[in-house]
Amino acid sequence: MTNPAVTKTPANSTVIEPAATGALVSKQGVTTIADTVVAKVAGLATREVSGVFALGGGAARAFSAIRERIPGASASVAQGVSVEVGERQAAVDLQILVEYGVSISDVARSVRRNVITAVEQTTGLEVVEVNINVSDVHIPGDGNEDDTTVVTGRVQ
Repeated sequence: MTNPAVTKTPANSTVIEPAATGALVSKQGVTTIADTVVAKVAGLATREVSGVFALGGGAARAFSAIRERIPGASASVAQGVSVEVGERQAAVDLQILVEYGVSISDVARSVRRNVITAVEQTTGLEVVEVNINVSDVHIPGDGNEDDTTVVTGRVQ
């Protein structure tokens, strides 16, 4: 909780206000945002960027592929995303797989911009850093399950 600040008004009455000001702290109360919320927003914003093939390391992607095949299960939107959330600020760490042939520095710049914009607009938190770890490059046709179409019969 924040320490309140005491201010004097012209009529010499005392008003107690929250010490921190901003979208998440007001006279009416305090809003807290869970780490999972910020992670999901950051994950969705990352996936929107052209050149990002997937999020997460190899093991996480393999587990996600298995989970997607289970009826009723879904892949985690926050896979490959870790966050640290404070009262007014957030830091985001991403692990991504990029498409072969794209400029990694351009993709990283676009991801960083998109994540900062999405998290700040959605949550009201200030994003102080977005660290990006490019763990692999996706090469079309190298046997990944995500880029091939499975033919189940002669006629589709």
